[in-house]
Parts: sequence; C-alpha cells; structure tokens
Amino acid sequence: MFGAQAELLQEVSGIGESVAFDLKLISALAQRSLKNTLKERPVLGSWSSVIDYCNAAMAHETREQFRILFLDKRNKLIADEIQGIGTVDHTPVYPREVVKRALELSATAIILVHNHPSGDPTPSRADIDMTHMIISSAKPLGITVHDHIIIGKDGYVSFKGLKLI
Repeated sequence: MFGAQAELLQEVSGIGESVAFDLKLISALAQRSLKNTLKERPVLGSWSSVIDYCNAAMAHETREQFRILFLDKRNKLIADEIQGIGTVDHTPVYPREVVKRALELSATAIILVHNHPSGDPTPSRADIDMTHMIISSAKPLGITVHDHIIIGKDGYVSFKGLKLI
C-alpha cells in the first residue's frame, strides 16, 4: 500500500485524495525515521535497521532501483543515494560512477542495495557479475564493499550471507 501511487490508492472505495495523501505522508515519515535511526549509530552494528530501512524504502517499488549506502571509516552512514531507476527487471549500474561517487563523499565502505519488483530476491548472474566489477574497481582505491542486498516483497538476500562476496 505504501508503495502504490496516490492515483491507484484513490481507486479503492473510501479512499479519497486526502486519505491517499495522508498514506503517502506516513510512508515518507516512516522512511525518514528509519534513515535517521541509521545515522545515529554504526550501520554494521545494527544490521536489522539497515534491512528495515531498505525494506521500507524499496520493497514495494514497481520499478527496479539501485541505491548505495555510503559509509565512513566507523561504518556510519554518510549518504544514501539512488543511483538508478530502471524497468521492472533491470537497472543499469556503472561501476565507474559508483566508485567516483564514493570518492567524492570520502566514503571508505559501501553497501549496494537494489530491489526485485517481482518479489523474488534471488540474484541473477548479471547481479553477481556487476557486484564483482564494483568490488574490483573499488578495492585498489581503499573502498570496501561490505555487502550487496537484494530486497524483495517477501524477504531479502545478502551476497555476503550467500558467500558470493
């Protein structure tokens, strides 16, 4: 419901323009609150907060998003940026741009995150290959890729958890 566009919400009986606006507002406030929670403490010290935040931000999107959590040397969040929005099953990602932005922000580590609108968080071969390209581009510059998380409607997958990185 939070991921639905206001126009679609208004198609439900009893939901008018103001209720749809209120629902979108609540969704935005929840995302902001979860993001503030991440900024208050080390990201890796609270993995469940990272997953909760990513789920709230991306699980119900209808198009694939690729975002990056940029971290400082203490693993505190510097920035969370959407690097690309694609189609229902693909988002172009350019390792050069990922590393360039990490350098601009003086990030020493990153967490890659994207969603699968299909709901199935299983990584594709292209997901795995792209992740390895980013790791090999970032490592010589002192940037660590802590993980790549794929968010689905009913769960998530961690590349580190799957031993893919």
